[in-house]
This record gives sequence, C-alpha cells and structure tokens, in this order.
Amino acid sequence: MGATYFVVEDIEFPDEAASPTAPRGLVEEAQRSGARRKYLARGEGGFFSQVSWFPAGYTVPMHRHDHDELIMVVEGSLTMLGEGGPTLRALDSMVLTGGHEYGFTAGPDGMTITTVRTAPSAATLT
Repeated sequence: MGATYFVVEDIEFPDEAASPTAPRGLVEEAQRSGARRKYLARGEGGFFSQVSWFPAGYTVPMHRHDHDELIMVVEGSLTMLGEGGPTLRALDSMVLTGGHEYGFTAGPDGMTITTVRTAPSAATLT
C-alpha cells in the first residue's frame, strides 16, 4: 500500500538509443526531430506511463502494441492516421486495445501526450 509520485522535472530523459524494445530507425528519426519522452510509472501498481513531446508535423508511423493503452493529449493536437481518423485536442483521449494498429501526426503546434499502459512499451511497426 502507498503512493508513488512522479515529478516530471525531476526525471531524466532516457537514453533512447539504449532501449532494447524501440525500433532503431524510429528512435533515430524521433531524435533528429526533437521528439522526447520521459518514463513515469515503470510497473508501480501495474501501470507503465510516460509523457512525450512531439514537434509540429511529426508522424508516429502505424504500429501496434501487445498491451492496452490510454493516451491523453495534454497540449496541442494530433490527427490519427487512416481514413477518417479524428483530430484530438488538449484533454481528449483514446483507449487502444492490444493489437490495434494506429499512428498519428502532431498538429501545427506540436503535441504533448501522456500514455498509460498495462505493460512495458514494446512497439511493432506495421
């Protein structure tokens, strides 16, 4: 029992190149663009979470995870890839079930998102 707190300004940015689960090409592209993330929960209470920042126009390509996740737009906006994909703005959110393929593009002001997962992040590009 208890509480664990994650103060974003006190958390270091990870060495993404050392991540064994992230596709190398995706990591390199994200780093060149200025996209960044910080890991928050790393299994506490069964949750895995992160906050991510993406510049305007950055596209996260179509991919999937083998776990469920909730993504909330904190600032800016994103448009889902695919026909008729909605645009989500600050405080909008989505729940994606494991195996669902998705991707999105950051809006004209970029975006900040928070992701809460039911397992550690491991993406498969599709």
